[in-house]
Amino acid sequence: VQFVESGGGLVQPGGSLRLSCATSGFTFRWYAMTWYRQAPGKERELVATITSGGGSANYADDTKGRFTISRDNAKNTVYLQTNSLKPKDTAVYYCNAKRGTMDYWGQGIQVTVSS
Repeated sequence: VQFVESGGGLVQPGGSLRLSCATSGFTFRWYAMTWYRQAPGKERELVATITSGGGSANYADDTKGRFTISRDNAKNTVYLQTNSLKPKDTAVYYCNAKRGTMDYWGQGIQVTVSS
């Protein structure tokens, strides 16, 4: 199983980033995909999740209306479009695949929101 996360970096408040998580080694279309994040000194928290077919998505309260999760099952890739970024969005963002007891994680990618 391999995850390649990309699209992170440094952005000014109010800016946008598009995170990508390209996967291989498992049947991507069978798995719900979730983005989590972990800020320094804090616990990992759910950001957004999308069902295996892409028909339904859910978001943490403070990302609703600003972030959009999507997936391309033909490319085995999940995306997180982040808009109107705030300093409190600064964290390492992790991609997760889950189906029953099967649970895979990416290595994480840094997002820093600062002027």
